[in-house]
Formats: sequence, structure tokens, C-alpha cells
Amino acid sequence: MPHRRLILSLVPALLLAGCGGKDAGDPNRLTVAATAVPHAEILEQAKPLLAKEGVALEVRVFNDYVQPNLQVDQGQIDVNYFETKPYLDQFNKERGTRLVTVAGIHVEPLGAYSRKWKSLAALPAGASVAIPNEPSNGGRALQLLQKAGLIRLKDPADPLATLRDIAANPKSLRFRELEAATLPRVLGEVDLALINTNYALDAKLNPVRDALAIEGKDSPYVNFVVGRPGAQDDPRVKKLVAALRSPQTRAFIEQKYQGAVLPAF
Repeated sequence: MPHRRLILSLVPALLLAGCGGKDAGDPNRLTVAATAVPHAEILEQAKPLLAKEGVALEVRVFNDYVQPNLQVDQGQIDVNYFETKPYLDQFNKERGTRLVTVAGIHVEPLGAYSRKWKSLAALPAGASVAIPNEPSNGGRALQLLQKAGLIRLKDPADPLATLRDIAANPKSLRFRELEAATLPRVLGEVDLALINTNYALDAKLNPVRDALAIEGKDSPYVNFVVGRPGAQDDPRVKKLVAALRSPQTRAFIEQKYQGAVLPAF
């Protein structure tokens, strides 16, 4: 049975489903699904650039990773901007969708956070560790823990590694797999939580300052604009990509997030 708090967290996204679709295909309007931070913030910066190109940008904010894909696949929203390619590939495989990446915009280094301990070395034996409960981000979290020396995976290069793939766990860490959006809220209940930067920023965590371990600038987990097949040929989407990859947007990302979000263009 889904957790009550998770159900409540999905209500805003589900309510949005009822108002989708009326603008899809409008040559003068583009609807984009996004998570609040940093995606919606970056899109807001792109609005004036798109307005100059005759496109009115409507940003619809979601607090989960499922509805943005489903609504784009169903044609209720034109494109989304929130996810990495490994996540999209797994989503398409599991849901039977055919969404495609259009353009990579930025990287959000995933980090390990704790309210109880000042360093990973201080983690006690049997410490509780919360990680995202879906394959791409769960595997990503395990890879970061391996890089930090806390665990060893059977295949260090497997981006979809699961808890069953842990070959060595010297500290006998106890893992909890939770919906990614809920991880900041349980941070006080566990010893360590692996949190996506968008949710970390939304929870007022500073990845550069607060993370005990964080992915480097070479992270392959670029966040993409995603749409249905053919979206890359849509003139409105082309204008969106140009705006998101503009010098103005790069400057905004660098100044606003101070290394917590990195341009990928």
C-alpha cells in the first residue's frame, strides 16, 4: 500500500493532469513539465528569450518523476525537462513508452547527506542509508557509495546496479529504498541519504557545502529535454533548446547554483 505522505505528495501533479492537453500543438505556445528546482527556475529564465521568438512558455511543475513522462507520452504536455537518459531508458522499458531525448542541458551531481554525522568515516556499523527506489538513481547512488569506499559492487560500471549487486559491505550498512522526492524529508530519520540535487536544493540543502560525498563534474547523468518521437523537429522545441543553451542561461546556472548545477553545453 503506498505511503500516505507519498500519495499526498503526488496530488499536485495529478491535479495538473486534468488541465493538460489544451495547448499541445499550439504553434505559439509550448508546455513543459519540470520539477521545481532547478528545472522550473531555469525555464523561467528562458521565458523572455522564447517570447522574443514568438513562443509563450508554460511551465507545469511536478514533484515526482513519473507523471511528467506519462503526460508527455499521452500528448497532454509538449515536452519535459527533469531527467537523465539512464532514467528515461528504464522508464521506457518498464512503461512501454517511446520518449526520446532532445538535448542535454545540465548536470546535477548526486550527493550523500547526513544530519547526524560530519563525515562518511564517522558512519557507525549498521548505519541506515536511504537511496532512491528506482533503478537508474538507485544504481547511481550505489556507484557513489562505492566510489566513497563504503561498499563494493560486483560490476563497478553497471549504472543499474541494485542492492543484490553489492559484493562487499564492510560497515553492514542497512539500506532503505524510498521514492526520490521523499528522501530530504527522511534525512533526520536515517544516518545517510543519497539525494538528487533538484530535491536537495528544494529542501534548502547546498550540495557544494552540505554533501559528504558528491559526484564530480564528469558525471554522465546529464538532464535532458525529453519529448515524443519527432519533438526534436518541432520549431517551438528547437527555440526552447536554443534558449536553454544560450549564454544567458549558462550565466544564470553558474551564478545561481555555484557549482551545485553544472551546464552541460
